[in-house]
Amino acid sequence: MKRLLLIGGGHAQVEVLRRFGEKREPGVSITVVSPSRHTPYSGMLPGFVAGHYRWEEIHVDLRPLAARADAKLVQTTVQSLDTGAQVATCADGSRHSYDVCSIDIGSMPRMDAPGAREHAIPVKPVERFLARWPEATRGASSIAVVGGGAGGVEVLLAMQRALSVQLLETVPHFHLLTDTPHILPGHRPLVRAIFERVLEQRNVTVHCNARVDAVEQGVVRCADGREISADAIFWATGASAAAWIAESGVAIDPGGFMRVDAHLRSPSHPAIFGSGDVIALDGMRLPKSGVFAVRQGPVLADNLRAALTDAPQKPFITEPNALNLISTGDRQAVMAWHDYAIGPSRAVWRWKDWIDRRFMRRYR
Repeated sequence: MKRLLLIGGGHAQVEVLRRFGEKREPGVSITVVSPSRHTPYSGMLPGFVAGHYRWEEIHVDLRPLAARADAKLVQTTVQSLDTGAQVATCADGSRHSYDVCSIDIGSMPRMDAPGAREHAIPVKPVERFLARWPEATRGASSIAVVGGGAGGVEVLLAMQRALSVQLLETVPHFHLLTDTPHILPGHRPLVRAIFERVLEQRNVTVHCNARVDAVEQGVVRCADGREISADAIFWATGASAAAWIAESGVAIDPGGFMRVDAHLRSPSHPAIFGSGDVIALDGMRLPKSGVFAVRQGPVLADNLRAALTDAPQKPFITEPNALNLISTGDRQAVMAWHDYAIGPSRAVWRWKDWIDRRFMRRYR
């Protein structure tokens, strides 16, 4: 038997499980290591926070997917990877050997400012954020979100929408902080202009060039001396990779993310593949966005099967300027593609909702 080890239940690896369930590979045993049997779909997370979806509508249940693929699901997290012995050691003490390994564990916000880990709530891992944000915002008069990318903007608008429905006239005042000269630094000027207008209309105070120097209870201190008071602080800054990735000895980029070639394969360890936010694709700079993990799924499944059967690999080909559908919290969304942008509108939201629900139906 050849052993396939899937570390993480991210967007690409749920597709791997689905495809191996549709067509099992003789002589291959599969083990999936994930901290939870339920994987949240990032595309629907803001809609869930805003109150537009139920919990079960935004989660993929790994257990039936694994069962269909005749895979063993182990609910724990990997703590180390011995690439020489080809063994992963987990938090529960279990050890899992592999002939081929695939890593899709997502990323974490960078919380390197003093006090951030003690006094701010990161938006990832998603399940911890979902469990903590309602209690953290209860009775709050002001809320700060650190991170001006699409993730931070969407989560802020979603929380504001949810609280406006619950509290009516007593909605907390929101602050958005970014260390860049403008919000949405990875997007074109027209998209930024649309969301600057939306945030202004929603009475959100935007603080640009606000590099956070320290976080204390109830206050965010910036390097230029600004102090933003907030009863609840959420962290949605740029991504960072799990430390054990670099410690394993696999090739990494300067940010600590696992390097992969066009086949989603480690250039230093051919038995290891990767996908989603945890990877850095050689020769192409991709945003840390779920849309690329979804696109990587079919290629990853084919290449894992090829690695197990000594067949030729397929390249992952994508357009870096992917279509973006960014929600505004209120069943409206903005479409952004290259230099074009439309919205916010309900028609774009319905389109986004249709795409997201279609994706989730594949894993029911």
